[in-house]
Amino acid sequence: MKFVDEATIDVAAGDGGAGCVSFRREKFIPFGGPNGGDGGRGGSIWAVADRNLNTLIDYRYARRHEARNGEPGRGSDQFGAAGDDIVLRMPLGTIIKDADTDEVLVELLVPDEKVLICKGGDGGFGNLHFKSSTNRAPRQKTPGWPGERRKLRLELRVLADVGLLGMPNAGKSTLIASVSNARPKIADYPFTTLHPNLGVVRVGPEQSFVVADVPGLIEGAAEGAGLGHQFLRHLQRTQLLLHVVDMAPFDEGVDPVAQAKAIVAELKKYDQLLHDKPRWLVLNKLDMVPMEQRAARVKDFVKRFKWKGPVFEISALAREGLDPLVRAVFEHVQAHKHPVAPEVDPRFEGVKDTDGGAA
Repeated sequence: MKFVDEATIDVAAGDGGAGCVSFRREKFIPFGGPNGGDGGRGGSIWAVADRNLNTLIDYRYARRHEARNGEPGRGSDQFGAAGDDIVLRMPLGTIIKDADTDEVLVELLVPDEKVLICKGGDGGFGNLHFKSSTNRAPRQKTPGWPGERRKLRLELRVLADVGLLGMPNAGKSTLIASVSNARPKIADYPFTTLHPNLGVVRVGPEQSFVVADVPGLIEGAAEGAGLGHQFLRHLQRTQLLLHVVDMAPFDEGVDPVAQAKAIVAELKKYDQLLHDKPRWLVLNKLDMVPMEQRAARVKDFVKRFKWKGPVFEISALAREGLDPLVRAVFEHVQAHKHPVAPEVDPRFEGVKDTDGGAA
C-alpha cells in the first residue's frame, strides 16, 4: 500500500431541519391548537483513532465528507429525524488542523479515541414552542441552524518510542529487521527505504517498545536534496534517536565522520527541538572491518566526531552487539515513559460520543 502522511479534506456537517407550522384538525375539535414539531438535528462528523490504520491514503482520494441534513418537523407533534453522523477513521498519531488558520484542533494519540470535528446544526422550533396564554394560534417557526463546515489538513506523525536516523544505506532497515517484526525492503543501494517503517521490539514478556525507520538523510536535505525533510516529522514523537553510522562505506574515500556531522547539521536545520532530543551513536557494519582494526577505527571516529554520549558497536547483518543495545534502549524508554495528553480545541473539550457526555 502506498504510504501517505498528509491529506487535505473538506468536511461539512448537516444543517438542522426547519420547524413546522401546523394546527390540530379533528372532527368536533374546533380549536385543537398548534402541533408543529421541531426539525431534526443535522449529522455531525467525528474522527476516531484506529490502531489498525497506518496511512492517510483513504483521504487522498475521498476529499469531501458531507453529513446528511436533519428532516423538517411535521404536524401531529412529530419531530424531524436527525441526520446520520459520519465517522472518519484515522491512524494513531494523526494531527487534525484547520487548513485556513493552521490551528491544531486535535491530536489522535489514544486508541479508539473519538473526537467531534464538525458539529451538526440544531433543528428549528415548530410552532408548538410558541404557544402561550396570549398567543393560542402561533404561526411562528424557526429554520434549522446550519452545520459547521471546515477545510482540514491531516498530518500523520507515527507513534514510536525510538527513531533511527542516518545516511542512506547506513543499515537502518537491516537493524530494524534484525531486532523487530518489521520487514522493510533491504538492498545494497541507497534509498531503498521510501517511507517510514514501524517495528515492535520484544524484550521479554509484556516488555516491548516501538522503533521507527525513516528514509535516510543526505547533505542538502533542507534544500530538497534526496527525499528532503519529508519524513522527519515522524521522529518528533520519539523519546530517543539512534544515529546509525556506516563504519565501512562502500565508496573508498568517504569519511563517516563527515557524513555523521552532515546528518546532525540537517537535523538542526529542520527542528531545534528534534536536534536536542536524546541521541545515541550506533556504529554499524563493523563485521566488514578487520578485527584488528575495529578498536582503533571506533576510537578515531569518536575522537574526531567529538562525541561524549553512549556509543554502541554493532553489526545488524551479523546480529552482533544487538542485545546490549536493545536492553539499554528499553531501559531508557521505560525510565522516560509518560502519558501524552491529546491537544483538544477548547470548543470540543468534554465531548465524548454521540450517545452521552458533555457537548
